[in-house]
Amino acid sequence: MSQMITVDLVDLDLAAESKQEAARALAARMAGLGRVTDLDAFLADVAAREAQMPTGLEGGIGIPHCRSAHVTEPTLAFGRSTAGVDFGAPDGPADLIFLIAAPAGADDAHLTILSSLARHLMNAAFRDALRAAGDAESAAALIRGDAAPEAASAAPASTAPPAAPTPTSAAPPAQETSPVGEAPSAAEAPSDAEVPSAGEAPLDAGAAEPFRIVAVTSCPTGIAHTYMAAEALEQAGNRDGVQLTVEPQGSSGFTRLDPAVIAAADAVIFAHDVPVRDRERFAGKPTVDVGVKAGVNRPLELIAEARQKAARGDLSTAPAKGSPVEKSGEAGEGYGAKLRKWLMSGVSYMVPFVAAGGLLIALGFAIGGYQIDKAPSVMEHFAWGDHTSWAALLFQIGGLAFGFLIPVLAGYIAYGMADRPGLVPGFVGGSIAVTIKAGFLGGLVAGLLAGAVVMAIKKVRVPAALRGIMPVVVIPLLSSTVVGFLMFLVVGEPIAKLQSALTDWLSGLNGSNAIVLGIVLGLMMTFDLGGPFNKVAYTFAIGGLSAEASDGNLKVMAAVMAAGMVPPLAMALATTVRGKLFTRTERENGKAAWVLGASFITEGAIPFAAADPLRVIPASMAGGAVTGALTMAFDNTLRAPHGGIFVVPLIGNPLLYVVAIAAGVGVAAGLVVLLKGMRKQPGTAVGHEAGTEADAKSAVAA
Repeated sequence: MSQMITVDLVDLDLAAESKQEAARALAARMAGLGRVTDLDAFLADVAAREAQMPTGLEGGIGIPHCRSAHVTEPTLAFGRSTAGVDFGAPDGPADLIFLIAAPAGADDAHLTILSSLARHLMNAAFRDALRAAGDAESAAALIRGDAAPEAASAAPASTAPPAAPTPTSAAPPAQETSPVGEAPSAAEAPSDAEVPSAGEAPLDAGAAEPFRIVAVTSCPTGIAHTYMAAEALEQAGNRDGVQLTVEPQGSSGFTRLDPAVIAAADAVIFAHDVPVRDRERFAGKPTVDVGVKAGVNRPLELIAEARQKAARGDLSTAPAKGSPVEKSGEAGEGYGAKLRKWLMSGVSYMVPFVAAGGLLIALGFAIGGYQIDKAPSVMEHFAWGDHTSWAALLFQIGGLAFGFLIPVLAGYIAYGMADRPGLVPGFVGGSIAVTIKAGFLGGLVAGLLAGAVVMAIKKVRVPAALRGIMPVVVIPLLSSTVVGFLMFLVVGEPIAKLQSALTDWLSGLNGSNAIVLGIVLGLMMTFDLGGPFNKVAYTFAIGGLSAEASDGNLKVMAAVMAAGMVPPLAMALATTVRGKLFTRTERENGKAAWVLGASFITEGAIPFAAADPLRVIPASMAGGAVTGALTMAFDNTLRAPHGGIFVVPLIGNPLLYVVAIAAGVGVAAGLVVLLKGMRKQPGTAVGHEAGTEADAKSAVAA
């Protein structure tokens, strides 16, 4: 394997006025050696990583980095700037600039080697030696580990720029550091056996019981900031007399902390910009939760804050930004966005129960007829040779699975809000909603109430002796009691009446009112192709079906499924009749879209919408609206909540149902062909692909 950094990858007189120019100059050296195959594409990946979070660090360091498909092997390039380049560090421009390029499929060993550079940058002697290096060979040897910092510092330094200020929070350099290019030492990648246990001697021999902290660090790329924050925290812990053990969760994988170390810890520090993996291990501990750069720049402050929280007995086990459905959220997002994620959490966990239970019910009807719901329990009567007994078995299993819909919906809404402590009151509240016939609306309210109650309880300061039992005993007990009281005696009855009124309204729909509802449902099902609007319409139909199989609810279910089948079927038809308007990849996707659409998987149209949203989505919505309106006009009904074309025998007026779907597919396919044909293009699929690149980027950004 060639060396990661050579003389050709070092520029001690980097002339760049911006971080973009600096990255291009260093990347051009990589491209000249064949280590970057597409310079502009690689720089786009670097810029995308930089957009997530500035890569400037205190002490005059810039460390742009990324993983890219345009990199052939792990590579480092180093530039030293006299004027300095602004990489967003709080203390000003950087004079030491490292560009780290990792292949998209780099193995663990390569990524671990890259991470060791990040740890070296926390060593003041290493930084000073780079500033003093008199030639490119000396700098490259220092970075590779072929020369000690003292030897490099002794080299002529006539061209070295003035030293940039060092971080005020940085600790003294570690006693030893392993060179870049070698496997990290035990201090850099601790194994379970090497992690200090609760019974080991404290770092400070004069203190019988040292303050113990466990920490987790992680950054979006998992190459640089992850390990720099880990090193900074470890050095600060040594300086402050704290027994601090870090788990860096980098791209090369991570070694989990010994559970005994976590159990003995007095506090936890999370310095991360991506979700902490297996976060529940740290429940019941005072927690400081910050971005990864805070771990690099102010580790002593974080340690002091952890001490203060432990002294106050703060229980900070599940900050809002760490809940399961908020992991992709942006800082400062509003309650509307959070509410949508909480609700989508419940829906996403509910859908598998819908699919399994609904299809079993559909099979029961298909085999035994619509009177199968009157069959006795299979525990009382089951004839092995009688097909109606098998139909009853399928129907009753499906009915039990379907009965979990509302409790699961409520439980996982609460889970999305408050993590695992929200599950118990959420399921309890959802079960009460079923008991009092509050239906789908009751499940929604129960989930939100459960999550809110748990979040409120978590804010209460409790004695240290109670912290360990809070998540498993106290919170479930108190929250279930409060949610049960509210659902049974306060909000349950009004919601049940509203649910009953909604069911009666749907049952009475006919004529123009039903057609308007069908249009609205069709537009929602096709607007975002499986996204929030689609799921709201689908959940509305499922809620009605689970509450009462009235004629109105069955019509809604039929309209929702028919409209959801339209987009993928329309794209499949369009690629068949006018293939030259689509790329080769889209034509291949069109073949799969036939099956996906027939199976009621609306997401089958997403590849087409991502490539050309301004044409595909409006066309799909038009087709969905036509289909929704026609199913209502044809009085189509559906007892199965899923299954697509495979449950047509269970549909009321099945031939007209197929006509409604075909009409919507024809409208959507015709519109998308018309809109694509109006666009100026060279007349080839290749030209089309280039023409839709901007739309694809806008779809991804959206």
